[in-house]
Amino acid sequence: MDDDTTDTSSSPPESRQVSVWMNVAPEVVYELASDIDQMPRWAAGLADPALGDVDVRFVGDNEFGVLDHIVRLPSGDEVYNPMRIVPEAIGASRCEVVFTVRRLSGMTDEQFEADAAAVTADLQTLKRLVGG
Repeated sequence: MDDDTTDTSSSPPESRQVSVWMNVAPEVVYELASDIDQMPRWAAGLADPALGDVDVRFVGDNEFGVLDHIVRLPSGDEVYNPMRIVPEAIGASRCEVVFTVRRLSGMTDEQFEADAAAVTADLQTLKRLVGG
């Protein structure tokens, strides 16, 4: 079946999973990380005054540690950010926080590396804030 609207020549965007283990219960991390008012404490990019006003929308509260969110920039552009808090095991008091960094259109290798490094630093800050 021919489909002239499908572009098979382009590849999907590059992604990288950045993760940090935290020695606290996943519920503790979820409570802080899902609080939009607390995000500037650990997500440095959102605290940057140069960005101006940004709008963050999380997926609804859930028991699975899904913290996917959309950040709408002052330009109107929206960036989808997959994020998960994964318990070591059911009932564990330790978890891994995983954030998928995606290369945005037009991003250089250096910008992509800097974005991944910034996310890593943000997750380390989150770890420090939750005591993990």
